[in-house]
Parts: sequence; C-alpha cells; structure tokens
Amino acid sequence: MESKLKKVDIIFEDNKSISPVGILEKTIKRSADEIILDLIDSGLKGRGGAGFPTGLKWKFTRNEDSEVKYVICNADEGEPGTFKDREILDRVPEKIFTGMAICGYVIGAKEGYIYVRGEYNFLLKGLQAKLDKFNGELKQKHIDFAIYLKSGSGAYVCGEESALFESMEGKRGEPRNKPPYPTVAGYNNKPTVINNVETLVYTTMICHMGPEKFKALGTSDSRGSKVFSVSGDTPIPGIYELELGMPLNKFVEEFGDGDAKAIQVGGASGHCVPRKKFNDTIIGFEGIPTGGSMMVFNSSRSMYNVLHDYLEFFTEESCGQCTPCRVGCQQLLKGIEAVKRGERSPSYLDDLKKLTTTMKIAAKCGLGQSVGNPFNSIVDNFREEIIY
Repeated sequence: MESKLKKVDIIFEDNKSISPVGILEKTIKRSADEIILDLIDSGLKGRGGAGFPTGLKWKFTRNEDSEVKYVICNADEGEPGTFKDREILDRVPEKIFTGMAICGYVIGAKEGYIYVRGEYNFLLKGLQAKLDKFNGELKQKHIDFAIYLKSGSGAYVCGEESALFESMEGKRGEPRNKPPYPTVAGYNNKPTVINNVETLVYTTMICHMGPEKFKALGTSDSRGSKVFSVSGDTPIPGIYELELGMPLNKFVEEFGDGDAKAIQVGGASGHCVPRKKFNDTIIGFEGIPTGGSMMVFNSSRSMYNVLHDYLEFFTEESCGQCTPCRVGCQQLLKGIEAVKRGERSPSYLDDLKKLTTTMKIAAKCGLGQSVGNPFNSIVDNFREEIIY
C-alpha cells in the first residue's frame, strides 16, 4: 500500500554527506542576530512537547547581562512510549554537539552539558568518545566552547527543566518555582538555554539548509517535521520522521493494524484519542502537540488497564514535593480501583475529573498538571470499560 504520509529525512541524513563541524564553522561566520532571525523565521518550536519558539529562547538568553551562561541538552527521555532520542544520541550525536556549539556562540556561553537519563548509561562510552573528538576539533579551531556529559539517576520528573538543573547541581531532583525562567536563572542560577535532543539537531540542520526548506514542511502553525516513536498494536513499530500537522486518520491508515480503537498521543502524559475522533484530530500545535510518542491500541486492549498503568506510573514518579500531585495521583488511582470494584458509583468518576482540574491549576510542574490529559480523555471516551 502506498504511504499516505510524507516521510522526511532531516534528522538522520547521513553524516557522510554533511559535516557537522563544517556547518558550525560556516555558521559562526555570521552574526548571532542573523542566526536567531533564521531560527525565528523557520518557525522551529521546541520538540519536547511544550513548543516554545527556539529562536526566541536563544534571543532572551543572549540579551541577559551575565558573564557566565550555559547550554543544556535535555536527553532525559523518560516519557513512556518515547525512544527516538536514544536513536539520535546513538546515530547522529555530532549534530547535537553542533547545535549546542552554535547556541553557545549565539548566547555567549563557553560550556554545554548533555543530561542523559540514567537508563541510557549504556550509551555513555560511545558518546564520550565522539564528544572527546568533537571537543578536540573545537579546540584545534580555537572555538572557545566545550561540552560535557552528565548522567541522571532515573527520575521521570528530571525531564522537567528546573528539576533537571537541581539534579545537575547535586540536589534532589525537584521542580523550582517559576519565574524566574531558565533564560534568566537556570543551571547554577545563570542564564541558560535548555533544548531537547531533537530541537538541537534541527537547529543544526536549519543552519545548514536554511529556514525556507524547513518551514516548507508542515503547516503554518506547526512548521517542519518531527521524529515519532511508534509502538503498541502496529505491524511496523519504530522511529519515523514525518511532517507536523498530519491528520490522525492518515497516521492510523499508515501505522494501525486495521483495528485501532485509540491512539495515545504524547506518551502517558498525553491525550488518548478514540476512533470516532481520528478524522478530526491534527497532530501538531494547532491540534494535539506531542513530544513524539504515538502508542496504538486495538480492540483487544482494556482502556481501564491502560489508565491504571499510567496512574501507577505517575504515583510512583511524583517527586512528592507538592500536595496536589503527590496526593492527587494516589487518589485518582484508588478512585478508579474503587469504581471498578463497585465500591463507588460511576458518578464518582466525575468527582475525580474535578480533582484533575485542581491538579492542573495547583500542581507545581508538568507532571501533576498533565495527569488529567490521559485521565479525562480515557474516562470521557471509554467510561464503560472502567465501570464494567
């Protein structure tokens, strides 16, 4: 069957056909303002899911008056169902290094760090060897920037940027209050650009090919392409780079097994889209944004079990710092168990939905704030599977 989706090859374009260090040398001959304007013009938004414009983040950090600044690559890929950053780190790390070095030039930073999730420690030896070579080339070319590796300890919450900074500083990985934001006070309370793995590769490639080619992909609200981790009830699981702004029904035609009843977009913290909404759902910033996880569920799956697994995960991974998240995750889990056992009436699910609203408002970070995404979308669309 002919593919209905436009597949792209920007991220994994063969390094033999391009030179990341060559891209860096060419790029830093331009002014920092020109590079920022290109990134803004390209429409590149953060590929971690939040979607903040990359060029603006760099601009705000550049404008901060500080002698010390940092560039951080967030490689704490802990979202269930997401595994594309692991592949990027393994196959094209030089593009990440180059994006960090370009950022260092733009904002005036001399140090960069890659925070690698603890479960990816098996990548560290190979990464360090390639990083040593890259740092050596920078030194030979008299580029005053160096990159270092930091290993996480396996906490999901450290994917949140301020908790990541706390972990890097040797503290317990807990989110900070905002503001101030990282562009003002990030790592070591200094102005910091923190981008995820994929975003940094795209900055490298935009500097290489120009903003026009990038923004020709996708839609006006969701420029460019994105790498998706496809898993679950699909005959072709794996990693695919696709244009943003695609209709979910086209995705299902490509990756479903003919019996898809729901797609979990954005991992455990994302939204569960039922079959009846496939035609009306756009994967992009004008619809449902995602960090990359796309999990396919067919009719053999119990959506109660899916939701139960998510809530067990959130209950385990909550850092416990704020009450709305710590207690809220526990009560949601106990609540659906009580409804399933018949100890609570089905209407109790509506009370639990009100709890997710409180959590979204009062929780300190994205973990507690996002639990309502899977909870409400599964309760609203698959209530009968929880009740019976």
